Amino acid sequence: MPSPKRLQVLVAMDGSPASKAAVDTVVRFPWSDSTRVGGVVAVGTAHFRLQSKSLDEVLKSSLEQATGSAHDVLTSRWPGAEVAVIDEAPIEAILGEARRVHAGVIALGWRGHGTFRRLLAGSVSRAVAARANCAVLVARTAPKVVNRFVIGYDDGPNSRRAVQLLSRLVPGRDSKVVLVTIIEPVNPLAGRAARLPAAVRSTVRSRIAAVNAERLEKALATLETAATRLRNIGWNTETELLSGSPLPALLTAARVHDGDVLIVGARETSGVERALLGSVAEGVLNNSRMPVLIVR
Repeated sequence: MPSPKRLQVLVAMDGSPASKAAVDTVVRFPWSDSTRVGGVVAVGTAHFRLQSKSLDEVLKSSLEQATGSAHDVLTSRWPGAEVAVIDEAPIEAILGEARRVHAGVIALGWRGHGTFRRLLAGSVSRAVAARANCAVLVARTAPKVVNRFVIGYDDGPNSRRAVQLLSRLVPGRDSKVVLVTIIEPVNPLAGRAARLPAAVRSTVRSRIAAVNAERLEKALATLETAATRLRNIGWNTETELLSGSPLPALLTAARVHDGDVLIVGARETSGVERALLGSVAEGVLNNSRMPVLIVR
């Protein structure tokens, strides 16, 4: 079997605490030795509506200096890491550089603070996550280690891509993956069905019970297939099948399993819907305190 294409990771920097969290998270990830990492700094200042050319230059210079320490952190693991400084607004700069280097993962902070907070604000992170053609890692804070991954798994194309991405990482002795599938059971007596005659309700209840049992059996099978793939390459892998509303159940599972990174697939979209992440992906971005990796 041919070896997979080398993975390229692009880290967006702006000197903010959230940006530093993204850098630290990337450095702690169990990437393979073939992974290449670089950075991008957006120094476009048109969105600040500055009236002074000299102030514009000062801001650009300050931003470049503020990202210097982040570059040092990257080069501590990847000595050849380079940072592109691009005179464009953040979203265009990040996405454009990701296309140029054929990034497989973009990493950035969520809601930066301080002098340059507007450069990587939540709206920028959300827009990049929605518009990127690759996986996007979003961090508020950096975990001390990155070796426990919780995946919201629904056997869709992007869930399978998440497993594929994990298969390109290098599990350590303490590494662990938890695959979580959440099923929302069909309620046989919801809505108008509750007003049907008793005999009809009994038939509906039986048929829906069969449907739920079939969904459960299929979910267990697909979970085990994904888990087996990860176990075969050395990951300590567990599966969990839950019933309920997907978003709160997934967030709870991530906390219970003490995850370092929560992984979800973006909604499968095309055309004008490309910028829609899907309710679960949007929800974890808004509510997860741990880093979130959105895969597409």
